[in-house]
Amino acid sequence: MDRTLLSTRELTKTYTMGDVHIPALRGVSLDVMPGEFVALTGPSGSGKSTFMHLLGCLDRPTSGQYFFDGRDVAALSSHELARLRNRTIGFVFQGFNLLPRTTALENVELPLLYAPGIPTAERRARARAALEAVGLGNLLRNHPNQMSGGQQQRVAIARALVNDPALLLADEPTGNLDSRTSIEVMEILQRLNQERGLTIVLVTHEHDIAEYAMRVVSFLDGRVRADRQVESRRMASSDLEALRAGALNAPATA
Repeated sequence: MDRTLLSTRELTKTYTMGDVHIPALRGVSLDVMPGEFVALTGPSGSGKSTFMHLLGCLDRPTSGQYFFDGRDVAALSSHELARLRNRTIGFVFQGFNLLPRTTALENVELPLLYAPGIPTAERRARARAALEAVGLGNLLRNHPNQMSGGQQQRVAIARALVNDPALLLADEPTGNLDSRTSIEVMEILQRLNQERGLTIVLVTHEHDIAEYAMRVVSFLDGRVRADRQVESRRMASSDLEALRAGALNAPATA
């Protein structure tokens, strides 16, 4: 069996506001294998986004252990953590987080600027290839205000892919999109998972969206309440074909 890519043991996170202590995670133990597509679900305040921030090394736990590809994250220096975030983990957020005054190509190039020694021509070629992989090879020079929400999210996905990460973390990536565009985004994520073997962890409150994953982990009150394999997995490519044929109602995204 392959070594786990992500492994947490009794992970906790408590936020302190003055004399008030707010527990966000209450001891989460979870393993994610290379090539898995995992959806984290649960109501607002359940701990799923806090857990994702810890997986992405955007925050540190209060207690417990987190191993990334066998390495204890707590033992990494600030420089090593920054390198891990930039070169090994790709991030996609609900709000796209694109720079408004730069082109799609320049937005995707951005992570490569933090990797010294990459020539400009190589940066451009890699950014162009990432945009082509998400179907935006014809919009390289467009600015975010010249693109739809779905196109902007594709740019964000391309930016997350440009460093060829081992892990893609997607926090509510369909939250600002209409139903059809949400399926289109999930088709891209499923394709990347299947064709590249990219490990994906996705946070969503939308049950229909979660069914595009291989596995659904449900959070409640800072704990994992359920962890199941998806038996009848939705395939976004099939749903898109059915939508075009008028044979499928788009899933609700609210």
